[in-house]
Amino acid sequence: MTEHGKTAIVVGSGAGGLATAIRLLSLGFQVTVFDALPHPGGKMRAVDSDAGPIDAGPTVLTMIEEVSDLFSVLNEKISDHLILDREPIVARHFWRDGSSLDLFSDPVKSAAAIRTFAGPVEAQAFGAYRKRAQRLFDGFRAPVMSSANPGPLGSAKAVVQNPRLLLDIAPTKTLDRLLSSTFQDPRLRQLFGRYATYVGGSPYAAPALLSLIWRSEEAGVWRVKGGMHGLAKALAALAARHGAVFQFGQKVQSLNVAQGQMKGVTLANGGKQVADVVVFNGDPKALTDGMLGPDATQSVDAKPLKDRSLSANVLSFAAHWTGPELLHHNVFFTEDPREEFDPIAQGHAPKSATLYVCAQDRGAHRPTPNAAERFEIIENAAPIGHSKSEDSSQCLNRLQMSLQSFGVQLGPQPGLSALTQPQDFAQMFPGSQGSLYGQSPHGMTAAFKRPTARTKVPGLYLTGGGCHPGAGVPMAMLSGRHAVDTIMKDLRLTLTSQATDTPGGTSTAFPIAGNMQSQSSPS
Repeated sequence: MTEHGKTAIVVGSGAGGLATAIRLLSLGFQVTVFDALPHPGGKMRAVDSDAGPIDAGPTVLTMIEEVSDLFSVLNEKISDHLILDREPIVARHFWRDGSSLDLFSDPVKSAAAIRTFAGPVEAQAFGAYRKRAQRLFDGFRAPVMSSANPGPLGSAKAVVQNPRLLLDIAPTKTLDRLLSSTFQDPRLRQLFGRYATYVGGSPYAAPALLSLIWRSEEAGVWRVKGGMHGLAKALAALAARHGAVFQFGQKVQSLNVAQGQMKGVTLANGGKQVADVVVFNGDPKALTDGMLGPDATQSVDAKPLKDRSLSANVLSFAAHWTGPELLHHNVFFTEDPREEFDPIAQGHAPKSATLYVCAQDRGAHRPTPNAAERFEIIENAAPIGHSKSEDSSQCLNRLQMSLQSFGVQLGPQPGLSALTQPQDFAQMFPGSQGSLYGQSPHGMTAAFKRPTARTKVPGLYLTGGGCHPGAGVPMAMLSGRHAVDTIMKDLRLTLTSQATDTPGGTSTAFPIAGNMQSQSSPS
């Protein structure tokens, strides 16, 4: 690092914050990361147990290229830091009528399983559905996901180039309506409708466009040895080894603006730190609500942020499992999905809900554990609103009754200390109201209303699942790419610029591959 190196502060060390820090380091920035939590990862968190740390956040890792790229930009290999195993079976699904269905990364195997499960007509419908998902993913990856500033014009161009996409989008349909016209078997409609919850939505309100989520899972699901929180630790260690300074348990009290430019932060302990750029890795609603001081309240449009995505009730515990044979990823469906999503839409607890069960110690080519295993169970829930939060005992009892309806017995039964509810998430992640996915994904234009990396305050940028391109570990990491690309554009630095001497003869090039010029260099 030379005296001409730019400085950056990253507020929050979730997937987006870690990705941003690593990419800034690769470009010669001096990076400091502050996080009020005592560990890296944000929602990629874990709780302790006698069986070892248990994931209490994301469990599914897809789009592995986004993770791998973070190591490669610092000239390191992901295989030297993490053990990743690809799961050939995406998930095992159970219904209360006793039926079950495995879906695979191999579409031929999935079609064969669906043919046995529901007949040849439904297997053919699945083939058409997955091809639609592939076309949508391929058609909108560049103009939407991979664009730092997506807009209707880019999507329109994609449709002009491939008119079939207009039919695939089904702009007047919700995901549920699309599935109703695709599958006759209600179990398959319920299964593929669940993917709306991956971005915090309901299949009855989310656009049919979200059918593309299936493609990202079919393309590959990876298990991280030790749990997803291990990914966060590995990324933080990578950043620290390359010069990033992490300050955990250090809350940022406010973001500081002077002369219309972001200048740095004030910490809860009264300390101040200045930087050329500040990147906020948290729910953007915390900014508009004034939770980081008055200077950033107008940095993003507050109106879209008011509609919140789903929250969750999460159980993380160790126990002996007696019941249906599990894989790593498992889904236990409620009988009537309306009993889940209708109450949640009204801000209430679900009457009955689908449960996602991650058996952290199980997976492909791994024997069934004989000892107590680590589990994470997730039930969709409403974010904190005007209704009263659900009593913890009632919530725990409903979860236990749901499992028992499938013949599941746990020993010992998890207690209240294993439960994390929306009100807990609201406290951990300020401004979120307990929502785990940022603003609501409902509506055809939701993707274009999400905040992008650049804010209205020069020098302040956003990263994480609360901004474009949205929720999920890979998407949050992709937001880090967008944040850094936007920063570089705003600083007018390019990887291809050559070192140029100032009138005094001193080189102002950044010490990185490609010799980048600083702002003070002649253009």
